[in-house]
Amino acid sequence: MTFLHRSNDNTIEWRNTTQVAEFILLGLPLLSNKSVSFLLIVLVYIFTMAGNVLILFLVFFDQRLHSPMYFFLCNLSILDICFISTTIPKMLHGYMPGGKTISVPGCLMQSYSFFLLGVANFLLLAVMSLDRYVAICYPLHYATIMHQKQCVKLIVVVWAGAFFSILGLTIRIVRLPFCSSLVNHFFCDVIPLLRNSCIKTAAIHLQEVITSSIILLTSLFVTLASYINIVRTILKIQSVEGRQKAFSTCSSHALVVFLAYGSSIFSYVKPAQGQIKDYDKKIALLTTIIVPLLNPYIYTLRNQKVRIVLKERLLNGIFGNSFCTSKHISVA
Repeated sequence: MTFLHRSNDNTIEWRNTTQVAEFILLGLPLLSNKSVSFLLIVLVYIFTMAGNVLILFLVFFDQRLHSPMYFFLCNLSILDICFISTTIPKMLHGYMPGGKTISVPGCLMQSYSFFLLGVANFLLLAVMSLDRYVAICYPLHYATIMHQKQCVKLIVVVWAGAFFSILGLTIRIVRLPFCSSLVNHFFCDVIPLLRNSCIKTAAIHLQEVITSSIILLTSLFVTLASYINIVRTILKIQSVEGRQKAFSTCSSHALVVFLAYGSSIFSYVKPAQGQIKDYDKKIALLTTIIVPLLNPYIYTLRNQKVRIVLKERLLNGIFGNSFCTSKHISVA
């Protein structure tokens, strides 16, 4: 197939190039022993799935966790399950004979799913920070503001915002011709795909940086603004016990926010040149595997209400009905 190329001296030339039908993912060698690497990844996947499924189970079956905060937490768990499932299964398949190959449509679908879920994750974290802001700064109006329909609307906004914010970029990437089959990554991320295109992709890369920057910085601004007001309100509380209780309701979410933004902001809001060897892959490993692994355990270990429910479930039997009662815990 013939493609138009523009050389450095601004002259136009035509070159015959063959498009590839599949990519080869070079992967990320964690250890020299492939069996140990494979086992580590399997364990991470199992513990991530187990932690998130546990949260979904506790919230679904215990009425004391039927509040907006835990509704959003369930959505975060679902996002983490989907997010890690877009990368790890193929990563594990890469250890099998012939498992490093992936079709071009499959690669594009993985890239789109990863980008969509990543954007939705940041938007959801911003929504969760707004929920904590309303709960602490306007506790008397919390139930009327964060009612069930409002929570559903916010989730719809999260998914719609994620879909439409990357739609234009996705269309441009899908239409690209690819001439190189080697992808220097363990999954089909956007930047490695752009490097494999037959044509120059500087404009698309710039659009990717701008889109990622706007999403990250906007959600970060909402989160920071919410927590600044939360801290101001907490500092006005007279009792030490009241301040500790207010801080405890936000600590888990604040730690998850720190991990998510800290691991991702350097991955996407930066130029492609001048990076150290395998920098992208190392940062992506933290974003795609470590953060989803830690999220459910941060919420179960640091969230007092979840710890109480989990402890009672374990004491009474995981399927026991002894505490699925009408005990009441405030919606905040």
